[in-house]
Amino acid sequence: METKYETILCIVNAGFSDAVMDAAREHGASGGTVIHARGTAAQEAQKLFNISIQPEKEIVMILVPSKIKDDILHSLYQAVGLKTPGQGIAFSIPVTNVVGINEEGQNKK
Repeated sequence: METKYETILCIVNAGFSDAVMDAAREHGASGGTVIHARGTAAQEAQKLFNISIQPEKEIVMILVPSKIKDDILHSLYQAVGLKTPGQGIAFSIPVTNVVGINEEGQNKK
């Protein structure tokens, strides 16, 4: 089933959420939400004074019309993908119901 909207989730190293939004806005995204997180992969853990330090991450959630999702994902790969300092991954999830936005995808006032 094709949906009208998709949520793009992009997980990057801390400090790269602005780069995520810059890349997404180039292809029509209007805004996003940043959630602060930490990585859990064992190889990412660093030891400092016998304490395991997990790298800080940011998760950027961006609700977009389905028709621009692929362009945004490609832009994110180029700007903050695994082979960049942002070391990001991005994926999308179909959204079946949305409230609070109009047809142009802008927040209602």
